[in-house]
Amino acid sequence: MKRTVCTYCGVGCELGFDGERVVHLKEGVVSKGKLCIKGNFGHEFIFSDKRIKGAWVNREILKEFELSALARKVNENFFEVPYEVAYDVVAKKLIDIKQRFGGKAFSAIGGARTNCESAYLFQKFAREIVGSPHIDNCARICHAPSLKGLRETVGEGAASVPFDAIYDAELIVVIGSNTTEAHPIVSHRIIEKVRKGAKLAVIDVREIGLFRFADFKFIIPYDSNLLFLNAVARVIVEEKLYNEKFLKERVENFDEFRGKIPTTPSPEIFKKLKGYEHICDEIKRFARAVASSKTVFLWGLGVTEHVDGSDAVMAIANLALLTGNPYLIPLRGQNNVQGACDMGMLPYFLPGYREPEKKGLMTPDVIKAIDGGEIKALWVMGEDLAHVHPDRAFIEKALKKLDFLVVNEIFPCEVTKYADVVFGVKSCYEKTGIYINAERRLHLAQPLFDSALPDDWEVIAEVAKRMGKDFGYKTTEDVWNAVREEVPEKFGGASYELLKESFLNAPQWPVADGKGTECLFKEKFPTKTGKARLVFKPYSPKGMVKELLESEKEEGFWLTTGRILLHYNNAVQTMNCQTLAKFRTYREDIVYASEEDRERLKNAERVVLVSRYGRTAPLPIVFSKHIKKGTLFVSFHHAKSGINYLFGEEGDVYVKTAAFKSLKVKVEVVDEA
Repeated sequence: MKRTVCTYCGVGCELGFDGERVVHLKEGVVSKGKLCIKGNFGHEFIFSDKRIKGAWVNREILKEFELSALARKVNENFFEVPYEVAYDVVAKKLIDIKQRFGGKAFSAIGGARTNCESAYLFQKFAREIVGSPHIDNCARICHAPSLKGLRETVGEGAASVPFDAIYDAELIVVIGSNTTEAHPIVSHRIIEKVRKGAKLAVIDVREIGLFRFADFKFIIPYDSNLLFLNAVARVIVEEKLYNEKFLKERVENFDEFRGKIPTTPSPEIFKKLKGYEHICDEIKRFARAVASSKTVFLWGLGVTEHVDGSDAVMAIANLALLTGNPYLIPLRGQNNVQGACDMGMLPYFLPGYREPEKKGLMTPDVIKAIDGGEIKALWVMGEDLAHVHPDRAFIEKALKKLDFLVVNEIFPCEVTKYADVVFGVKSCYEKTGIYINAERRLHLAQPLFDSALPDDWEVIAEVAKRMGKDFGYKTTEDVWNAVREEVPEKFGGASYELLKESFLNAPQWPVADGKGTECLFKEKFPTKTGKARLVFKPYSPKGMVKELLESEKEEGFWLTTGRILLHYNNAVQTMNCQTLAKFRTYREDIVYASEEDRERLKNAERVVLVSRYGRTAPLPIVFSKHIKKGTLFVSFHHAKSGINYLFGEEGDVYVKTAAFKSLKVKVEVVDEA
């Protein structure tokens, strides 16, 4: 039986395939014999006739390189040519652009949807072959703030414990994560443990599925994560609930932090926020529970996709350190987001998080540089830049200005529309390679299906050869061994042989002497002093909180976005799975509004959302008792919905992750019931 790992979310479940159907692997340490609907049926896109199964060039490239005799027309815009010809084209174009404008006129974006080997070679190609520091991946729109926040406090931007730490917890804290929809197999652990007596706290802007099991149920205002977390910390400090022994031995600056904490609002501030007054007393009860329990903290994009996302992650870490509970798990959105970052697919980190001599631009700044004419060429690997990033109108405008755009993809999508060359590549279910999940676990995936298509790294290597550099890699394992040599402290002991043998109980990095590391920070933190650091960031009222404090007017709605169980990212893969495509309800993104706003919205059936940046397509609206008055929720999976036309350049102050979780919008009623 063939075995691989599901790559639809950061959980990374093990699965088998008997030649006809997916098989649940009961021995899998991650999946534990369970799979969500995407794990069960998400491989079906393999058989879609819409797949890109060749190398495509657009009409302009066809003319420029006189390729008509070699080409087969695919559609009105693209022609298929032999891969070798496409490799030649890309190499010649990049050499020309480098010679005319310099290496910094190139950028490489992507890597979280493919394996570690491809992510590693992609950044190596950009830095060493083209000479560009402008390297990034989709962590920019999800968990870059987790990397920033955790490195500032505990010294390592990754989960400190495995998912199974949930089973050891007395209190489980989930903030900004609709776990049952986004990370179902983790939610199974949470519910299982709660049923055995653990307490659960859920903090979100709407009532989600986990509320049914929670002892602490916080529906907080938009833009108040940092306010809430700082208020909890203030209670812990003022009531002297902190773990004195842990702070003395493991944390370097408690006295400094304690001196600053009175400057943050106390829980009493929530009494001034209409509709949220009850939170004040609940915060105090919650703070006491965190301090008196073995507590594990989990969070998602509801924390990171804000202007103060990194600060909020630091505030979560503060609570963990104050109470002696350094059990921190960021719930990453794609299975190899952690891996792509580990491989150096970031503008400010090399593989293993070493600092480069020259730092590059983050994706939002890359787009601005394209628009300004500074970046001429872009290579995108497995990231639908024109759909999943904010400010779609600006991105589309910028992409049209590029001299040259290369895309590695498995399906036509929004970004391929702007491409000069498109490489059809193997999907995760057709190739060998390592994926690192949200708990730092290294799974060596094996192909379930045969494919003659190249892997991403093979495309990169072939272009590199034509640019004068043969990396010498013959197999995917060769690439991985180069990673092991470059980052021995994390991956030195993680040979393919070990990872094959331990697939069902794959090790977590760092891996040495044939063993992984389940729990980080047991003896010391990876900082200069070996101690963690509390980082206090004062909260200043913003967004909905500021509005509630200053105004009684009810104008517009506060919008947040998120994923649903059935779909993934841009839904191109899932909508091409026969079983998943049968669910008609989810063929469109749906706006959810409060029952209390039904009359205000004229009992509408379809609406258009409007912001100062743009507007959506007409979308169905559903009224729900789980949504707070004056707020809205919408998923973002379908490009035709135009959700990301609503968002602009607002993002995290350090790492520019878009503020997808809080936006003031107007609602135009299209159809009334």
